[in-house]
Amino acid sequence: MDAETRIVVRFEGPGAGAGPLAWGQRQVWAAMVEIDSSMSMGGAMPVTGGRTAEDYAAELRFFMCRYAAMRTLLRFADDGTVTQEVSGSGETALVVLDAADDDDPAAVAEDLATRWRERKFDYEREWPLRMGVVRQHGAVTHVVALMCHIAADLGGVAVMMRELAGRDQVTGEPAGPYEAPQPLDLVRLQQEPAMTRQTAAAMRYWESHLRAIPASMFDAPADRGAPVFCRLRWRSRAMHLAAEAVSARLGADPAWVLLAAFAAGLERLRPGTGPFVAINIISNRFRPALRDVVSPITQDGLCVLDVAGVSPDEAIARARTASMSASKYAYYDPAARAALTERVSRERGEELDLTCIYNDRRTPRPAGPAAPVPAETRVLSEEPLRSLGPKLMIVVEDVPDVVQLTVDVKTRFLSLPDLRALLHEMEAFVVDAAGQPVA
Repeated sequence: MDAETRIVVRFEGPGAGAGPLAWGQRQVWAAMVEIDSSMSMGGAMPVTGGRTAEDYAAELRFFMCRYAAMRTLLRFADDGTVTQEVSGSGETALVVLDAADDDDPAAVAEDLATRWRERKFDYEREWPLRMGVVRQHGAVTHVVALMCHIAADLGGVAVMMRELAGRDQVTGEPAGPYEAPQPLDLVRLQQEPAMTRQTAAAMRYWESHLRAIPASMFDAPADRGAPVFCRLRWRSRAMHLAAEAVSARLGADPAWVLLAAFAAGLERLRPGTGPFVAINIISNRFRPALRDVVSPITQDGLCVLDVAGVSPDEAIARARTASMSASKYAYYDPAARAALTERVSRERGEELDLTCIYNDRRTPRPAGPAAPVPAETRVLSEEPLRSLGPKLMIVVEDVPDVVQLTVDVKTRFLSLPDLRALLHEMEAFVVDAAGQPVA
């Protein structure tokens, strides 16, 4: 039987107060409510180097003291309004699991991560960061950390890891003061006139497209039996190599190549249905003031891209323009976008369906020798889901030396055979583009 103890971690930090949710938090909260999940990030990781539970307790204290987002609880009014309250001090705990001699500590750690992932956070009473360690024979073998998505996005987690690694090795103090906006700072900044103008410009861009795009990318639903909701994980080494070759030939970001492949794949699967329309998930960290923020700042960008009848090179050029426009106008007040979408739908006499989602999560990597990855294209897994918000969502995972996609689909709108055909067409588009003559 694994024994559990807790190390109490006391913390204090600046930024206490209360206020509305910031723009990115509001978008994340809406998604969390829609799928009834905390959308937790993290998991179990093995550790080496003789680190102790007290070392990880110190790490937990560092996170709680430095980032107001880790000291934030939600408050719910009777009218449904959600606000946040940041505490200036308090305490949390590092969970310590001592694995029995005959247990596999990796399995113990994964079990803890799974249990935490399946249990939603108590948003009013539980800090949004759970952290624990697994020990065996007195030595720490694994660390487990899970963060509620309302506290940060993947870019924010990367900031936390970078600043943790940059601490003074003797004192454990941060390398410098935290200068990025904290969550309540973001709220204040987003209420300034410059941000009102930013929202107005974004809404002009969105409206120009919402009035012209097809009402939906999908046909009427058809009952195809189980599963109704499905997640497919797919990997292609050939697509990665071809995308790198196209990128070098055209001087194009590989992200534009894959976006063009998605648009072209759907056009090949359903020719003549109109321009590709997708919601691109935009991190907004290309904006200098938001680069080091530890809070969700990802928002929806509207990507409209017509690739019918054009060459691969032209499709990639159009993907560049569409991607940059989507990013430029992806920082705005979500309430303004909701009101705009409702108004345009009403005036068009049809509901606008923006449930085709594209999320490229890859981060830049330094050049180096390629990892030994099998050359084949294959489905890694296929499993049913309990529910799903979008009708189709493609996530490009941050995996080196391959293109690895996680695809969630409502099979009533896109069958599994059609989904597999779409992935084949995406790969074929990039491979074909790599064979184009040098411009």
